[in-house]
Amino acid sequence: MPKLKTKKGVKKRFSFTKKHKIKRDKANKGHLKASKNAKRKRKMRGSAVVVKAEEKMIRTLMPYA
Repeated sequence: MPKLKTKKGVKKRFSFTKKHKIKRDKANKGHLKASKNAKRKRKMRGSAVVVKAEEKMIRTLMPYA
């Protein structure tokens, strides 16, 4: 059976914690920040854990992670 390829876009967007949960960055941080209030921008900082419903799909795209 041939080796499975890792999807490079998924590899760049997600990382794993020590307990094998999948981490992601929060959305809407790129531009148009003047129209967003300080609380909203503050909540966009840092990273979040992927929802369990999407976790299986991401793991299939990163077979050796």
